[in-house]
Amino acid sequence: MGCAGSRDKLDETSKKIRKPKAWKHSEAITREQLTKMREEFWDTAPHYGGRKEIWDALRAAAEADLTLAQTIVDCVGIIIQNPDLTICYDERGAKYELPKYVVSEPTNLIRDSRKHISNV
Repeated sequence: MGCAGSRDKLDETSKKIRKPKAWKHSEAITREQLTKMREEFWDTAPHYGGRKEIWDALRAAAEADLTLAQTIVDCVGIIIQNPDLTICYDERGAKYELPKYVVSEPTNLIRDSRKHISNV
């Protein structure tokens, strides 16, 4: 069973993924804080239900550009309720909710002006 073989069914159930609307976090946060929040979410999300492979696909889609995200969602059979990926379902009806901070950056993200030198 591949992505191409179930195209008709997917066209009926999937929505086109869109860039999330701009949003503001309750307080300004740094990129490091945002990354930590995302990691904590992805580490704990499978424990709240649903299938691990769907959570993995949602993470890949959330971290990809829109075209690749759409391909991932279509191939795995994820049903999108909100086009920004914040509410999705698998084919068995399990619900997957993604917080805004996982799918996009807040408008009040603190851009660190200091340059960090990494070992290259």
